[in-house]
Amino acid sequence: MVPIQMVDLKRQYAKIKEQVDVAMQEVLKSAAFINGAPVQQFAAELQEYLGIKHVIPCANGTDALQIAMMAIGLQPGDEVITPSFTFIATAEVIALLQLKPVFVDVDPQTYCLDPAAVEKAITPKTRAIVPVHLYGHSADMEPLMAIARKHNITVIEDNAQAIGGNYTFRDGVVKKTGTIGHIGCTSFFPSKNLGCYGDGGALFTDDEELAARIKMVVNHGQSARYYHDVVGVNSRLDTLQAVVLRIKLQLLDEYIAARRAVADAYDAAFAGIPQITVPYRAPYSYHVYHQYTLQLNGASRDELQKYLQERNVPSMIYYPVPAHRQKMFAGFGGADFRLPVTDDLTTKVISLPIHTEMDQDQLAHIINSVQSFLN
Repeated sequence: MVPIQMVDLKRQYAKIKEQVDVAMQEVLKSAAFINGAPVQQFAAELQEYLGIKHVIPCANGTDALQIAMMAIGLQPGDEVITPSFTFIATAEVIALLQLKPVFVDVDPQTYCLDPAAVEKAITPKTRAIVPVHLYGHSADMEPLMAIARKHNITVIEDNAQAIGGNYTFRDGVVKKTGTIGHIGCTSFFPSKNLGCYGDGGALFTDDEELAARIKMVVNHGQSARYYHDVVGVNSRLDTLQAVVLRIKLQLLDEYIAARRAVADAYDAAFAGIPQITVPYRAPYSYHVYHQYTLQLNGASRDELQKYLQERNVPSMIYYPVPAHRQKMFAGFGGADFRLPVTDDLTTKVISLPIHTEMDQDQLAHIINSVQSFLN
């Protein structure tokens, strides 16, 4: 059996090696390493895939979040509502810009922002909400957007783990995650569902004015070469990454289908085990399974992880320490937040391998290993 990886990028690359190698050689020959034609070609193709007017590439997903907050003109002291149960980048950029993170709890089934908790957290200083589509499952965007409209608040979607996912509104309208809020942000880190071979990111918006401002912020605040209208940053997607992303974008739906097939097999295998809660799929969310994350009930996570390791099955804890309990947020009153669902989840979740290249032998070995520990 081929060794099991959390994400098997080597085997994924092997399937597209010829296309990638040829495309990279063309970039090397052209020497257009920054802002070469493939960057804008990729942006246009992603716009079409997402059904959105503007895709602005940048250097990474963390930059995308920071740029979004800079583009909407947030000022020091403004409050930004966000989950604590997420990768640290979501909240880190809030603190970096001297804004105030307001951590709220998540839904215990979806692991995403609880709209009722968001409503309760709004104050006159609230300027933005940052829902995270965690593990590939969409946050419940319809009520969140209604709250935002009611209070005139900007919504910035953290779509780093859910690109390609869908959200279905109550009236049946379907939109891609990342295209529902005022701005969507994503990461193209190699392990993402749509990943490059280095760092990369992008922002999405249908708002012409926001798009123009984002384009300035990503490029030193320039409206024209050497004319700097706003304070900006230097955040670019390089051409080599763009050619990889162009190839993989054509395969994104196929990649998602492969991940969902693995998730289906896990769901069926673990359905009858009382110590396991399999990932929930809300009716409004087309889950793209960036991670397959179980909740353990009455079983030792540490012991399971050790047992899996002994059987050469990797696993990960996303995330063992929530943002509000990190030292970096002590000065923002992090410890004062009461987030019982978040705190509970951090003690129970464990993620199993899920990727596009998993074969039946690997899948069976993982399932048997989990079952044998819990039976």
